[in-house]
Amino acid sequence: MALIVHKYGGTSMGSTERIKNVAKRVAKWHDAGYQIVVVPSAMSGETNRIIGLAKEIMAEPDPRELDMIASTGEQVSVGLLSMALQSLGKKAVSYAGWQVPIKTDSAYTKARISSIDDAKVKADLAAGKIVIITGFQGVDDLGNITTLGRGGSDTSAVAIAAAMKAQECLIYTDVDGVYTTDPRVVSDARRLNTITFEEMLEMASLGSKVLQIRSVEFAGNYRMPTRVLSSLTDPLMPLAEEIVSGTLISFEEDTNMEQATITGIAFNRDEAKLTVFGVPDKPGIAYQILGPVADANIEVDMIIQNQSVEGKTDFTFTVPRADYNKAMEVLNASVKAHIGAGNIIGDAKVSKVSVVGVGMRSHVGIASQMFRTLSEEGINIQMISTSEIKISVLIDEKYMELAVRALHKAFGLESA
Repeated sequence: MALIVHKYGGTSMGSTERIKNVAKRVAKWHDAGYQIVVVPSAMSGETNRIIGLAKEIMAEPDPRELDMIASTGEQVSVGLLSMALQSLGKKAVSYAGWQVPIKTDSAYTKARISSIDDAKVKADLAAGKIVIITGFQGVDDLGNITTLGRGGSDTSAVAIAAAMKAQECLIYTDVDGVYTTDPRVVSDARRLNTITFEEMLEMASLGSKVLQIRSVEFAGNYRMPTRVLSSLTDPLMPLAEEIVSGTLISFEEDTNMEQATITGIAFNRDEAKLTVFGVPDKPGIAYQILGPVADANIEVDMIIQNQSVEGKTDFTFTVPRADYNKAMEVLNASVKAHIGAGNIIGDAKVSKVSVVGVGMRSHVGIASQMFRTLSEEGINIQMISTSEIKISVLIDEKYMELAVRALHKAFGLESA
């Protein structure tokens, strides 16, 4: 029997009624002859509630203890879903990540999966059981519970599917697939039937909230076909209809048709920009600036170093907006005096907008069309970064939605 992994997000698990609907959907797939592993998130809002309690106790909670309590939301979900399946006459068993076990490193709140022991799960599947495993969490070599960070249940599901060589990983969420851009910003955004792993990786890294970036990396590295589809449809809809719904994330070489020039417009509101003025233009200066920032566990995105003038240059980079104050502290405390730089300024009201598409490789003029479109809307570009399949610009956040709508129209993404 083919193995299918289902993942259900917090909205899909948001109430006992929705959990019962998830159970009906899972039972339908099992009745069709599939082996099923389910990876659910905590009920909607539960993880935020738990973290809120921790912060009432301690302004900066100890990461190990935070993981201990944050992991409980998923444990409630797997137990309730197992009960719901049992009430439908199905044999079901639930496991926490440490019981499988899903081994991770010890980077609490941001752990990475190192290995998955699937022996116990395979034995249960062979016995005809549906196996339900907590998403978002694992265990380190010392037996401490760890969590994988926001969106970690997606990563758990794809990693389990890859480790067990599943036929497909189905990510059920509150949207019915991947769109050309966020429909809340552009009303005529179009659902994509397929998207390549490369494009999805760029979309996820650039701000698309449909899938967590590490889950896409897992899917690409292990060539695991992954489909995004809605859990809010009728759970008893015909399987033949459901199995081809949503958006399939696959490999570029698997498609025979020529790719569209641009697949989608991604954006990220949560950007902040920092500039270090008067930096000595010498070898190793970028490391001296960004090394302490990395040591503080702050991710750096876009980077620009200006041309040297009289041996001095300016160095600008972006970080997540939530890390802006921390990054500024690091620069002032560990960088400014050490390298002899001038002033350090920042702007926490910027956004990143990107055009993405593998078709860029064989089409010219994408950048000029993007820049012309923004110019016609009076939008100033502060920073630019590119790859083979994307162009990103940093702009004032007040123009972000205007930029997304203008670019979506300029590249004809509303057309079928």
